[in-house]
Amino acid sequence: MAKQFLSGNEAFAYGIRLAKPQVISAYPITPQTIVVEKLSEMVEDGSLNAEFIHVESEHSALSCAMGASSVGARAFTATSSQGLLYMAECLLYTSGGRFPIVMMNACRSTALPWNIYGDQRDSISQLDSGWIQAYAENAQEALDMALMSYYIAEHKDVATPFMANLDGFVLTHTYEVVDVPTNEQADAFLPKYETDNKLDFDAPKNLAFTAGPALNTEFKYKEHIGMLNAKKVIDEAEQKFAEIFGRQYTGLVEEYRTEDADYILITLGSIAGLVKETVDKLRDQGKKVGLLKLRYIRPFPNEEIANAVKNARAVAVLEKDISFGNEGTVYTNVNSALHKANISIPASNYIGGLGGRDIPADEIETIFEELEKEQTKVQFIGIGGDADEH
Repeated sequence: MAKQFLSGNEAFAYGIRLAKPQVISAYPITPQTIVVEKLSEMVEDGSLNAEFIHVESEHSALSCAMGASSVGARAFTATSSQGLLYMAECLLYTSGGRFPIVMMNACRSTALPWNIYGDQRDSISQLDSGWIQAYAENAQEALDMALMSYYIAEHKDVATPFMANLDGFVLTHTYEVVDVPTNEQADAFLPKYETDNKLDFDAPKNLAFTAGPALNTEFKYKEHIGMLNAKKVIDEAEQKFAEIFGRQYTGLVEEYRTEDADYILITLGSIAGLVKETVDKLRDQGKKVGLLKLRYIRPFPNEEIANAVKNARAVAVLEKDISFGNEGTVYTNVNSALHKANISIPASNYIGGLGGRDIPADEIETIFEELEKEQTKVQFIGIGGDADEH
C-alpha cells in the first residue's frame, strides 16, 4: 500500500483501476471529467487492461455500459448533473435488467439557472431509479467505495447497479493524502465477475424483454429484494475489506459521538467532515451533540437511523437538496424511518449548499443551537426565513 496525494476524482479512478473493469464508456462533464481522463491515461499506459470507449453522449455512455454488462463484462461509467438526467431513461433499463454497473456521479446542481457547482439535487432526484446510492465523505472513502462497489453490485443476491456519489469540487477537486492498495490486495478482495445473467450463444436466453400485467410486479418485487439484500452484502464486503486493508467502515450509516447525544444532526457527503469538527468543538463546551452520517440512502437505513436517535431529544437533517413545494427528500425519508419505529421527537430540516453555496462552521453551530429549542421546521440556511411548515 502506497500513500499518494490525490483529488477525490483521482482517488476514485485509482479504485476503479484496482477493480479492473473490462469496459469503460466515457463522456466528460464537469466536475466528473478528471475521472475518465485519468482512466484513459491508465488504459493508454497499460496499467489498466480495458476497452475505453469515448461515446457521443451520457445516454450513450450508460447504454454502452449496459451492452457490455449484458455479455458478462465488468463495466464502468461516470457522469454528473444534466448528464445524469440525460441518461435517466437508461438508469431504469440498467436496474430493471439487473446489470451490476458501477457509475460515479459527481454531484452538481441542475439547471436552470445553469451552475457547475456542487449540490445533491441530481443524484437524489434519481432515488427511485433502482440503483444503490452511496455518498463519500473524503478521497479515501471514495477510493475504497470504488473497489467495494463492484463486490456489492455483482453479488448474486444483489445484482443491482451502484451509483457512487462524490460532492462536486468540494470532494472531486480537493487533494488529500490517500492510501492506495496494491493490485495483489485488490485481487484478494474482489472476485472475478461471474454471472448467468448474460447473453451466451451456448446458453441462449432473453434479456431486457417485455412483461405485461401478469408478471411485471414479480420482476419489480425481485428488484426490490435485490436492493434490500445489499444491506447484508455491504456488511460482508466491509468486513472482508477491513481484514485485507485494515480500514473498517460502518455499513449504511456512521455514528459519531451519538451514544449519549441529546441533539443529533443527520447529513451525508463531504459536509460530514465539517460537522464532525463542529461536534468536537461543542463537546469541548459541554454540549451533548452528535452526527449521524448517511453513507447509503439506497437501500435506506431505516433501522439504523431509528437505533441511533432513539434516545435523542431532537434531530435535524442537513441536506443539499429540495423537493420543491414540500421539503428536502432526505428529510422525508428520515421522518418515515422515525415514524415506522414509533419514535416521536422533534425533527427539523435545514436546506443549504444549493448551487455550491458554502456551508460554514458557524451555520452548523447555529443548527445545533436551534436544535436545543426542540422544534420542528423546514428552513433554507444562508438566506434567512423559514419555509412553510407542514
